[in-house]
Amino acid sequence: MPAAGRARAYRSSRRAEQARATRRRVLDAATAVFLDRGYAGATVRAVADRAGVSVPTVEQLFGTKARLLRAAIDVAIAGDDEPVPVLDRSWAQAAAQAGTAAEFLDVVAGVIGPAQARSAGLVIAVLEGSATDRALAEPAEQLVAQRATTAGWVVDQLAAKTTLRADCPRPEAVDTVWVLMDPAVFDRLVRRRHWTVEQYQHWFAGSVDRLLLDPHRREGRPA
Repeated sequence: MPAAGRARAYRSSRRAEQARATRRRVLDAATAVFLDRGYAGATVRAVADRAGVSVPTVEQLFGTKARLLRAAIDVAIAGDDEPVPVLDRSWAQAAAQAGTAAEFLDVVAGVIGPAQARSAGLVIAVLEGSATDRALAEPAEQLVAQRATTAGWVVDQLAAKTTLRADCPRPEAVDTVWVLMDPAVFDRLVRRRHWTVEQYQHWFAGSVDRLLLDPHRREGRPA
C-alpha cells in the first residue's frame, strides 16, 4: 500500500477509536447523571457537561434523552458496548454447555448478579418513568420483553438438563424466573436489605432450584 494510503487508513482508524471513546464517555456520564438525578431530572446538557462534550455531540450520537438512557442500559447490562446480543455472548454458551442444572445456574447467577448491579437503577428509572413519559413506553416494553426472553431461555436450558416440577407448567416457570430477575427485587435486597451481590446470586440460583426443579431428580438429563 502506498504511504499516503497507509496514512489515510491510520487516520481513519484513529478517528474510529476516538469516536468510540467519546461514545463510551457519554454513556458513562449518562449513567452517572441518570442514577443521580433520575430520568426526569437528568438533562442532555448535564450529560454533555459531565462527559466534556457539546450538547450537539450527544444529540448526534443518541438523538433523544430516552434513546440515550436505553443505550446506557444496554451497556450496563452487557458490561461493554460490543453489539452482541446477551444470549449470543460467551457466558451463555458456557452456561448451555454446563453438564448439570447446578452448574448452569451457577454460571447464570454469576452473570445476572453483576449485570443487575450495573443496570438495576437505570432499568427501574425507565419502568417507573414510563408511567408518565410516553418517550419511555417503548423502551420499557422492550426491557420487559427482553427479560422474558432470557427467562424463557433459562427455563428451556434447565428442562434440557434435568426434570422440572410437574406442577409448574412452562409459562409459570418463565414468569417465576422473570420475577426473580426483576431489577426491583435486586434493588430491594441489595440496596434496602444490604445484601451483597454474592448473596443475591446464591439466592437467585437457590430460588430457581427450589421453585422449578423436581426435588426427586435435580441433576442429569431427563430420560
